[in-house]
Amino acid sequence: MVKILDRYILKRYLGSFFFIVLLSSMLSVVIDAAEKINDFLEEGGPTFYQVVFEYYLNFIPFLNGLIFPLYNLIAVVFFTSRLASNSEFIAMIGNGVNHYRLLVPYLLGASLIAGLHYYGNHNLIPQSNTTRTAFENTYIYKHNYVGNSGNFHAAVSPYEEFYLQGFNRYDSTGSQFAWIKHDSSRLRRISVWTATKVRLIKAPNRWRLSGIRKREKVSEFKDNVVTMPPQEFIDTTIGLYITDLVKRDNRKDNMTTDELIRYINKQKAKGTGGTLVFEVERYRRSADPFSIFILTLIGFSIASRKMRGGMAWHLVIGFGLSAIYIFMTKFSTTFSINGGLSPIVGVWVPNMFFMVVALWMLFRAQK
Repeated sequence: MVKILDRYILKRYLGSFFFIVLLSSMLSVVIDAAEKINDFLEEGGPTFYQVVFEYYLNFIPFLNGLIFPLYNLIAVVFFTSRLASNSEFIAMIGNGVNHYRLLVPYLLGASLIAGLHYYGNHNLIPQSNTTRTAFENTYIYKHNYVGNSGNFHAAVSPYEEFYLQGFNRYDSTGSQFAWIKHDSSRLRRISVWTATKVRLIKAPNRWRLSGIRKREKVSEFKDNVVTMPPQEFIDTTIGLYITDLVKRDNRKDNMTTDELIRYINKQKAKGTGGTLVFEVERYRRSADPFSIFILTLIGFSIASRKMRGGMAWHLVIGFGLSAIYIFMTKFSTTFSINGGLSPIVGVWVPNMFFMVVALWMLFRAQK
């Protein structure tokens, strides 16, 4: 049962949190608009309606989703420090309220914020990002592509695979192309087409092949080989899509978690690799809401006791720990992408470490 004390603390908690979110959102929009004003005003740029309703209306949830845990820590330190400086905690404890009992409304508030953050990360924010990234790709970041400039291999089905030695995303051409088909047992190749050059002539998967050599299996011991002159070409539609070779750098932001999982499984089945960034994103969406509980405990432990310097020192300590937490998170996720660490381990290690720190600080604060 929620008591008057719980309602009082919870009201202060949520009020402080959403005030900080509102203030930070307004400040972020002003800074971002100042940075991108030239893109908005250039010839052929977006209309005012597009800037407000297609971009900023979706930019705010995206930005807030990234730093919700930090907002939460600031809110906890801010209002808890005020309670402590006004001796309200002393009065509560003096009336028989246990130090740990005071955590109940904090954890209730953290649960509400973490639940909102969890739903936003997995569903709401990716859906709103679809409009935001479409705007950015059209008017701001026009060339934020990731392409396969090196060797490329993809098994588009159990019986069909493609190889490409290099691909130039600027003119949509590739070299040393191979298209291989297998029989139902996958033990024998029934068709091998090679081409010295390929070029996309119509998205998403119609290609022009030049310098072609075709080898077709006509019997158990005989192949039919045809080599075409270099100047001749064939236009054909195949199972190799331009989206397999060139992708937008921010495409992971647009995928709900279910879509992320399907994409990761599809890429692994193809054998194309490049899924680590998406796996890290998948696990981050669950780890970030959990960090709200950790930072709530840390903020409560820091600010629930009076100290010389008051709120200023509480905020300094809180920001210092947040900086260490963010640095550790970035380091571990980067190591997951580039250093061979498992994505789930890389994402969750900072949370586990700071959970231990939070419990230790809580124990010390109680004493």
